Amino acid sequence: MGVRGAGGLWWGAVSCTLFVAVNSLYSASDDVIELTPTNFNKEVIQSESLWLVEFYAPWCGHCQRLTPEWKKAATALKGVVKVGAVDADKHQSLGGQYGVRGFPTIKIFGANKNKAEDYQGGRTSEAIVDAALSALRSLVKDRLNGRSGGYSSGRQSREGGGGDKKDVVELTDDSFDKNVMNSDDVWMVEFYAPWCGHCKNLEPEWAAAATEVKEQTKGKVKLAAVDATVNQMLASRYGIRGFPTIKIFQKGEDPVDYDGGRTRSDIIARALDLFSDNAPPPELLEIINEDVLKTTCDAHQLCIISVLPHILDTGASGRNSYLDVMLKMAEKYKKKMWGWLWTEAGAQSDLESSLGIGGFGYPAMAAVNARKMKFALLKGSFSEQGINEFLRELSVGRGSTAPVGGGAFPKIHTVEPWDGKDGELPVEDDIDLSDVDLDDIWDRDEL
Repeated sequence: MGVRGAGGLWWGAVSCTLFVAVNSLYSASDDVIELTPTNFNKEVIQSESLWLVEFYAPWCGHCQRLTPEWKKAATALKGVVKVGAVDADKHQSLGGQYGVRGFPTIKIFGANKNKAEDYQGGRTSEAIVDAALSALRSLVKDRLNGRSGGYSSGRQSREGGGGDKKDVVELTDDSFDKNVMNSDDVWMVEFYAPWCGHCKNLEPEWAAAATEVKEQTKGKVKLAAVDATVNQMLASRYGIRGFPTIKIFQKGEDPVDYDGGRTRSDIIARALDLFSDNAPPPELLEIINEDVLKTTCDAHQLCIISVLPHILDTGASGRNSYLDVMLKMAEKYKKKMWGWLWTEAGAQSDLESSLGIGGFGYPAMAAVNARKMKFALLKGSFSEQGINEFLRELSVGRGSTAPVGGGAFPKIHTVEPWDGKDGELPVEDDIDLSDVDLDDIWDRDEL
């Protein structure tokens, strides 16, 4: 990866911890049930109950305003309809699994738990309760008419055609190497037997995960299946002794066993971890205009901005050494999917002032939360160790912050991008002294 100018941002799902630790909006004393990837499948998907689930982020103002209404609705519906909440900022895999793109998002899990409905009503407790009771009436009518109202996982054998398997790649002895071993993508491969009960239970979870993983990773992580009773060469090659066995294949590495949970959310979470592990780090961009700053900081919950010494003070080699440190940190923290920017001292003086940097102490670094317009300054050394300690504190919600001066980013000047070369001193005009009589000057200086 190289240092880029204005273009070529690497986009990714935003994942970072806020500067200050933000507690959950709900507590154990509330009637709102806190849901996580660990308990979601058991509590919601396998439940006979109707569920209303809010996907929220603690820092979201709309979520904070909804909280008291959501609590009131949960208390009113207690024993009738289950009301839950997912911190989708903390549990991004669960939010991504249900297509959550903004906060708060409310989903209704009714008769078919695999097809949640979006709640589009008002944000008052009365409106929420009315919608819940309406959904409950529909659920009861479905049951009265003989349609299933409980957990419907579609668990049938592969021979029975259960589940939508369109995004699960079926592999054979003949197609495996071409698809998997020669691929730059990450593959999660299930080895199954059609008669295996555990395989039948896994099938709908695997199929649902395959579709979601394909969408979220743009096809860079693939889920596949091998009938090991038919493709015995593959089963023997990889020492398959029980079913289902799931193995992870990455180019240039030996396959490893997947030993995580067997729910859709578990599988998706592991796939997204594999994706971020293998994804390139974000690009390091020079702030050459307002669009670079705005695009990067708006697209990421945190953007790391460095102000480097003037090129005349460091030369190209000195500047590149600072940029190398930033690139290493971008690689180290790439799972956070932060934005990374830099500028030369004095090029964006208004920005420096708004971040409390201005005029001295270069190189400097600030981590900016553009949504809250707050920043934290690097107070240690501009080194791998110093920056790592600074970012590690931020990632666990510690560190002091201050508001961005003026409450918004200042005007950003359009400048030419650095050409990668040493700086040159400005050329000064030659002074012609031929017409100056120095004797006259010295005579005037005499006492």
